[in-house]
Amino acid sequence: MHYKVKTIRVLVMTSAGRIYLQKRSKLKKENSGLYDKTVGGHVYAGDSFDSTLVKECAEELGFPASIVPEKEFSRAAKSIDLKTVAIIKKLDYDPHFESLRQSGKRKFTQIFMGAFYLGYYDGPIRFADGEASGIETFSMPELKKEIQKSPEKFTQDLKYMVKKYGKILRPL
Repeated sequence: MHYKVKTIRVLVMTSAGRIYLQKRSKLKKENSGLYDKTVGGHVYAGDSFDSTLVKECAEELGFPASIVPEKEFSRAAKSIDLKTVAIIKKLDYDPHFESLRQSGKRKFTQIFMGAFYLGYYDGPIRFADGEASGIETFSMPELKKEIQKSPEKFTQDLKYMVKKYGKILRPL
C-alpha cells in the first residue's frame, strides 16, 4: 500500500503586506537555492498539521506561532502584538497536492497530503536549523513581477500558492 507524505506549507507576511520568502540552503537535496514559501515541513506519525506548523516555525525561522480559527483570525491579527508571535490560520487542505521538485537537473512530481496556511508576523527571524540560507520580503506586486521575470528562482510550491491565494495576500 502506498502512503502519501503529509506536509504543511505556510506563507507569513508582515502586517504591512511584505511576504517572507525563505531561500533554501544550497545544502538541501531538493529545490536547493530557490526562493520558497516562508515555512514548510513534513508531518510525522502521531503529529497534527497544526502542531507541525508551530514546531517548524520555531525550528526553521525561530519565531513562535499561534493558529487561530478563521472567524477569529482578523481580530487576533489586529489585536495581538505581532512582534512577539505569528498569528496564523489554515487556508486549505489538498489530499492530492502535486509538488514539482528539482534535484540537480532532475525534475519530478511528488504527491503530498498538504495543508496550507497564511499568517502575519512582525518580529525577528532567526535561522535555527540550517534549512534556510536567507530570508527576503516581497510585496505581492514585487513578487509577481519577479516570478514573471525569473521563474527559475522560485519553487513551484511558491508559484502555486501565489496564484491560488494571491488575492488574500495583503496588508492587515
